[in-house]
Amino acid sequence: IQLREFGGGSVESGGSMTLSCTASELIASGYCMGWFRQGPGKEREGVASVDRDGKTSNAESVKDRFTIPQDSAKNTLYLQMNSLKPEDTAKYYCAAESFFPKCIKMQTTVILGASASAPDFSVWGQGTQVTVSS
Repeated sequence: IQLREFGGGSVESGGSMTLSCTASELIASGYCMGWFRQGPGKEREGVASVDRDGKTSNAESVKDRFTIPQDSAKNTLYLQMNSLKPEDTAKYYCAAESFFPKCIKMQTTVILGASASAPDFSVWGQGTQVTVSS
């Protein structure tokens, strides 16, 4: 499976943007998926995730602003971002994982807004840049 993100760009503070993550093959129910971001000079952190049962989780920093809808028929995961702030400026990555213990780790990473690195999860996209101007 390969992932590719689309939809990054520049937006003014308070604006909205939707990112999409398309998988190269059917996302079966055995995968959990998530969005992560890495701002300038910062570590990569968890933003939002959806587990294998469809339950979603959000980091506190984006709660009530970001949602993570998905379209299984299109093999696509979205990140709908509203009320964007300059501190949301980052490169956004999507990730997928089929190993259940790592899915738990993904959910925990997101809920805590904790840092993540490439080896943590099996599949990553190449990332897409989001810049929010004040």
